[in-house]
Amino acid sequence: MIEIERLTVRFGEFHAVRDASFRVEAGAAFGLVGESGSGKTTVLKAIAGLLRGWQGRIRVAGESLGDKRSAGFCRRVQMIFQDPYGSLHPRHTVDRTLAEPVLIHRLGDVGPRVERALRAVGLGPAFRYRFPHQLSGGQRQRVAIARALMLEPEVLLLDEPTSSLDVSVQAEILNLLTALRAARGLTYLFVSHNLAVIAHMCERVAIMKAGAIVEQVPTAALRTGALADPYSRQLLRSSEGYDRAAAAALVSYE
Repeated sequence: MIEIERLTVRFGEFHAVRDASFRVEAGAAFGLVGESGSGKTTVLKAIAGLLRGWQGRIRVAGESLGDKRSAGFCRRVQMIFQDPYGSLHPRHTVDRTLAEPVLIHRLGDVGPRVERALRAVGLGPAFRYRFPHQLSGGQRQRVAIARALMLEPEVLLLDEPTSSLDVSVQAEILNLLTALRAARGLTYLFVSHNLAVIAHMCERVAIMKAGAIVEQVPTAALRTGALADPYSRQLLRSSEGYDRAAAAALVSYE
């Protein structure tokens, strides 16, 4: 479903992504992990068409992509952003937010589609005419997921969709995403700095450092520690919680 070959992104002299290559099969969940600034979100933005001037090759469902994205691509691929407080227009009701993509693509049956999407994410009709400030963080992220589902996409690009939420709410959103993928046969490209989340959600993972992919492994390797790259092993050890000896042994891989 997704094929990335030697993707390179520069911002002036800064090399944000360096020759990244990976494949995601249809219906699979693939994770991108790494520390902040490693290039994970930049990869998602390049695929979504939010960046221009990248180099390399991006193919989705067999279609080679350039800088511009077609209406068909937008129906096939949707992105869910990290911040549920910043991704919704503060003066738009939930109804207007969900109806907008349907109106743009002239799909019709706006009302029934909005209601189906709200039910799919566990929100009832009572939420339809609320504003974002009347919702909790978890409810806002459910609305953002519903908005992504309005065009019945095949691929979701997920940019740390639970990192701004409380731990208990994170679990609810992750369970929702798991259920939606199973019910709809969705393909996920999931970005996170949380290795436990990736191990739970994905079958394979690529580990990024300074814009480059240093290792690709099944997520089972995160549970067993069977990682070959020194940076990958250090990232895994760091994710297990603070340990004085581990902190003292940290090595800079700049």
